Amino acid sequence: MNNADATPYLRPDISYGDYLDLDRLLGAQHPRSDQHDEMLFIIIHQTSELWMKLSYHELSAARVHIALDELGPALKMIARVSRVQAQLIQSWDVLATLTPSEYNRIRPHLGQSSGFQSYQYRMLDFILGLKNAGHLRVHEGNPDVHGALLLLLSTPSIYDETLRLLARRGFPIPGPRLERDWSAAYESDPAVEEAWLAIYRDPEAHWDLYELAEKLVDLEYRFQQWRFAHMKTVERIIGYQRGTGGSEGVAYLNRALGASFFPELLNVRTNL
Repeated sequence: MNNADATPYLRPDISYGDYLDLDRLLGAQHPRSDQHDEMLFIIIHQTSELWMKLSYHELSAARVHIALDELGPALKMIARVSRVQAQLIQSWDVLATLTPSEYNRIRPHLGQSSGFQSYQYRMLDFILGLKNAGHLRVHEGNPDVHGALLLLLSTPSIYDETLRLLARRGFPIPGPRLERDWSAAYESDPAVEEAWLAIYRDPEAHWDLYELAEKLVDLEYRFQQWRFAHMKTVERIIGYQRGTGGSEGVAYLNRALGASFFPELLNVRTNL
């Protein structure tokens, strides 16, 4: 047979299932009860973890590009994460089809597992700048995860690298914002807000920085929508009960809505 006439799909070097490792992926759902709805609960959380993995992959690379003053790729990566957030927000709509009665038949089988234990969620918090060393305690039983989070806690966030970029571009960013204890929570600074004001008042002169600022604002906006959807879904299903694993449930999620990754970028809008 002439090779040119051969159908390339008869004996692929690697199949679709092999490339995606579907046997393991589709075999990773292990319901602990005989309840029909537990499959929904598992798959929603597993797919959310995959989307978070992609988000961290993109944000980690974007942080490197910002540090190298390569804003083109960084802008694309941050925009992609904002679109990923739309998928995560939509997932709460699907989970919200779970009624309180259905969830209560699943809940005893969850043991002490809790979404609060998601280390990838904490990685996103840390890389975006929401640092809290106390959140590492829940991971002390897993040295590899604890070590990775500890390293990330002590590494400049994407916003820290953005402020360093502004300083390299000639904006008067205070020294304590450029070299500090990276594991500490970021505190808003009037001088940083003034730098953003200068950029927003003359976007044509600082177009790539202006675009970066807007991409970061969009990212925070999507994260807040995700947090809100999470809180309302939990409220809808379990009300104000404590969550699994002893978590505070809705009370904790409500407080998280007040946290901002990039405070000056929100404050600047009031003063324009």
